Amino acid sequence: MSTTNRPAEPRPTFENRTLREKVFEHLRDEILSARLAPGTELHEVGLAQSLGVSRGPLREALGRLAAEGLVTIVPRRGAVVTKLTRRAFIEAHQVRSALETLAVRLAVPLLSDAMRERLHALNDGLRVLAAAQDAHGYATANRDFHQLFVRASGNRRLEGMHAQLLAQMGRLMMRADRDLATSIAEHDAILVAIDAGDGEGAARLLEAHIATPLRRLDNTVFDDEA
Repeated sequence: MSTTNRPAEPRPTFENRTLREKVFEHLRDEILSARLAPGTELHEVGLAQSLGVSRGPLREALGRLAAEGLVTIVPRRGAVVTKLTRRAFIEAHQVRSALETLAVRLAVPLLSDAMRERLHALNDGLRVLAAAQDAHGYATANRDFHQLFVRASGNRRLEGMHAQLLAQMGRLMMRADRDLATSIAEHDAILVAIDAGDGEGAARLLEAHIATPLRRLDNTVFDDEA
């Protein structure tokens, strides 16, 4: 049977979705790396032209960045790269503590031997980075360590909230003042509790571990203080 007169099938939207993702990921990386400084106004017309995209995908990307707290939509100004203040950092750490301590309580009874081995392997990697005084690499690997037991909690909503929170905190976590040797020792203690199946003990140790940056705030420079 001839198909010459059939109506054209709708084009798949994979290309559009890929473009939206690329714009979002590019801008997110520019913000987290501080190449787009806090307080920078993101003008839609100029930004769309520089990226070679229409304003539709750009607006969607800015909306997602606003949902992550990386940009703020200001009336009559448009999108502005969000400044992270001392107060915001404290509040974010308080929420992070609540999420991660709940996650470790949920995760400990569920952790497989393979997951425990992975946690120890990540911590061994952190030990190497600490010895090399690679603060940037340490911050990235440390995030992986914490995210692993959040994923192991089995609570997808908790995991989503945690990922969004870390995205908002990302810039300051990269440069927050920390004693790497102390951080490793705290990880070691948390892993001892996890290996013993002591979820409550691991949660208490984790809470104290997350509070450490709050005790060192005097050495951390915030976006509104730089």
